[in-house]
Amino acid sequence: MLLENYFPVLLFILIGILVGIVPMLLGRVLGPHKPDAHKLSPYECGFEAFGDARMKFDIRFYLVAILFILFDIEVIFLMPWAANVNALGLPGFWAVMGFLAVLTIGLAYEWKRGALEWE
Repeated sequence: MLLENYFPVLLFILIGILVGIVPMLLGRVLGPHKPDAHKLSPYECGFEAFGDARMKFDIRFYLVAILFILFDIEVIFLMPWAANVNALGLPGFWAVMGFLAVLTIGLAYEWKRGALEWE
């Protein structure tokens, strides 16, 4: 194998590294760097941080995050289907209806178990 065949890959990697590192270095070298106590203080949603950062979160935060990701993935799968719905025909339609049925059953289960209730 000739190493000349891998030159474009090496060049691509080097340019990628440069595009990632050079702007950070330029910002660090050319940008103002005047830290003070107020700039270095912790900031949390408009007020001073309190308590330990390692406190446990309620499980509902994680459930909401997982449900959000689930429905985002559903939309990602439905977009290509919606763009090609005519080309896929009736089998494609029924495949997506099965997909939606499984997701609807999952949503109904979550709803019945109270995962969507916030107290």
